[in-house]
Amino acid sequence: MGKKVKKEVEPPPKDVFDPLLVESKTAATVVLMLSSPEEEVLAKACDALYKFASKGDENKVTLLGLGAVEHLYKLISHEDPTVRRNAIVVLGIMASNQDVVIHEFATLCLAHMAVDYTTKIQIFEQGGLEPLVRLLGSPDPDVKKNSLECIYLLVQDFQSHAAVRALNVIPPLLELLKSEYPVIQLLALKTLEEISKDGETRIILGENKGLDCLLQILETNEFSDLHVEALAVLGNCLEDAHTLQLIQQTGGLKKLLSFVGDSTVPDIQKNAAKAITRAAYDSENRKILKEEEVEKCLINLLEINSDGVKIAASEAISAMCENSASKRALGLQGIPQLVQLLSSDNEEVKEAAVTALANLTAASPSNARAAAEAEVIEPLVNTLNAQRDGAIANAAAALTNLAAQEPFRVNIQSRGIMHALAEPLRSTNSQVQSKAAFAVAAFGCDAGARMELRNAGGLGPLVELLHSKNKEVRRNACLAVMVCASDELTAVELCRLGALDILEEINLSIVRKNNYSEAALEKLLDNNLSQKYSRMGYLSSSNIITDGFYDCGQIKPGVKFLSLEELSMQELTDQRAIIFINAKPKEDLAVEEKAQDSFFEQTILSPSISRKSSRDRASSSMVSPTEEKQELSGQWSSLSKSSTREKGLRKGKGKKEDEKMKEVAQIISKVQDEINLENSHWLPPPDFILLDYINDASTTILPLTTTRGQVVALAQLVADKMGGPIERDKLHDFSWELHVSEVEFELKSNVVPIGKVKKGTFYHRALLFKVIADRIGIPCSLVRGEYNRAWNEVELVDDSPQGIAGLLLPPKKYIVDLVFEPGFLIKQGSAEADQYKHI
Repeated sequence: MGKKVKKEVEPPPKDVFDPLLVESKTAATVVLMLSSPEEEVLAKACDALYKFASKGDENKVTLLGLGAVEHLYKLISHEDPTVRRNAIVVLGIMASNQDVVIHEFATLCLAHMAVDYTTKIQIFEQGGLEPLVRLLGSPDPDVKKNSLECIYLLVQDFQSHAAVRALNVIPPLLELLKSEYPVIQLLALKTLEEISKDGETRIILGENKGLDCLLQILETNEFSDLHVEALAVLGNCLEDAHTLQLIQQTGGLKKLLSFVGDSTVPDIQKNAAKAITRAAYDSENRKILKEEEVEKCLINLLEINSDGVKIAASEAISAMCENSASKRALGLQGIPQLVQLLSSDNEEVKEAAVTALANLTAASPSNARAAAEAEVIEPLVNTLNAQRDGAIANAAAALTNLAAQEPFRVNIQSRGIMHALAEPLRSTNSQVQSKAAFAVAAFGCDAGARMELRNAGGLGPLVELLHSKNKEVRRNACLAVMVCASDELTAVELCRLGALDILEEINLSIVRKNNYSEAALEKLLDNNLSQKYSRMGYLSSSNIITDGFYDCGQIKPGVKFLSLEELSMQELTDQRAIIFINAKPKEDLAVEEKAQDSFFEQTILSPSISRKSSRDRASSSMVSPTEEKQELSGQWSSLSKSSTREKGLRKGKGKKEDEKMKEVAQIISKVQDEINLENSHWLPPPDFILLDYINDASTTILPLTTTRGQVVALAQLVADKMGGPIERDKLHDFSWELHVSEVEFELKSNVVPIGKVKKGTFYHRALLFKVIADRIGIPCSLVRGEYNRAWNEVELVDDSPQGIAGLLLPPKKYIVDLVFEPGFLIKQGSAEADQYKHI
């Protein structure tokens, strides 16, 4: 093994200071070390000073004389947590000395520390409030100021309110209001404002004559810089009816309102309006404020050139609307000014004003008239596009209030209300959703409004609101769907969007079901009878079958219900035929086809020609389709002639012009193809045979004098058209399936007009009976059974017994036999009825 070689130690760099261990034997040297930039030195110095100060009060005074407090005050905000903690500990031990100067710096440090939330909690948990409250009575103004500032910061947390109340802080705070130092007075008022948010504290404040002190400050011009804070404290106190009544009895309320009216300081006016708002939340307070005619004060504040004051005054008006007398008074004078505020550039002002208008017009026809006379409708419709959700929601509410009166509703509808409501329905704010849905319900009673909502794409968002977890939103959405489902087109579109499935799901839930969900479901089905019969298997006597109805059989749960157009486009299958009803007269079909053929012509005509032709058609509804076509032909010929003349003029302008014209012609051709493709509308096949059936029934059956006779005759007519009577034991030999299949093959479609069915079974005959009965006014219902069974139910009144003239017997239900003995009426509930309904 070789000899170990000792490594040479590398010398430190020349720019590095060699460590120096200093031993200090005087407090003055350690205090100087508190200015060191080194964190370790600072921590050790604070630790040494803590040990020195804890030996006696003389040492604390010595440290104070050496200026230790100034250095320590800076270190309590040091970034190093150890230094910060040690500095606070030293200040804490020094604060135990009763010297006033120590109190000054200790309270100053605590006030600085109380800004931080975690430190604030530590001060509270360590019982810091009690000595701070005690020091409010210190003879030194700096100690008072620092203690008061610290208390003010501590009471920002509500949990401190009860603690300061228990320490009886109100008397010293009221005493500080008499201080000669404005900063102390201001801090005392701010502290009172915070703690007076608590009801028990307000009672103590009243017992200590605090209200008199506050009113005295307001009456003193020298204290004008304190008026804003004094009003804020009074505002909290006015929430209690007892306090407000006390101020009224002493004349203080009248002085307060007079002071607000005379003041020109916006902050004072704003705080006064806020105080009235808080007070007006209580019904008794509203009565007192009404007695003092607070409405005049609020209306005057609306004219102040300050957005903050306008907002506060509008909010106070909203609160005072709960009093009917105040609502009337405010409506007479305040509505025009609020309407003007709707055009403000400040969104908060706009929101506060529209909220006040919504409250003023709620359940008040007179105020609604006043608002309409002030031309509020157009600004309200425009506000539906505002940036703030509150403004949108209350604009919808105000428009709904106006819609209770027919003239205003028509006026609002003429301004495109449904188009404007489409976007609020898509909002994520539940209040906006609820108010918008309710507005849709208010305006959806008009067919034109429903069409506008469909065209604006508003039905989709409305259906989505049915999924809402918010009870009010869901309820108003159900109401809106119920109202909008009043016509077949809208009902079919709502069903296509899934409203029917959602409503069925809602009605199965005990929690989500509401007063309107069942009614909405029923209304949807009543205006979409094809789907109702497919789902429910039942049509009542009030469900009148019209052209466009089709029976596609019982639909299974979860299966999409297809439209007739979708079904007609399917390939021919061996499934059950779709039976279709379309008994439109030939003239109506000709007009529809002609209208479709001329659609493009009307589209590409100049706007002036289009408007002229539409006005002419509106003014003269007796113009025949032939004349209309001639008019269009004339327009086209005139256009062609003018085009020819222009070509002649341009003849000498070269080939470039000709090329441009060819390009224009190609573009027009493409546009024509696109429009034709986009607007091509599928027309269902006509059923002239059914039309003949109805005409026959109108001629032969309708003149019969009794309903019973009409039912029997119609049953025989239906049976005759559908293959005649069938013997019970030969029912299985009646080959109706083969016949219907042949018709399907002939038509190359699964959709079969009912007039084409010459051999029909139970459900064919029952449907035909219901269709003709509805056309000639015989009330009857249609019920689907199992295994291709269906039947009609009618209610008939039997003749009076002999010898009893004029006796009106209750109606009895009968099932009409259309198969075995056509025209025989089977009593409902009998064995024969059950045999007819079931195999």
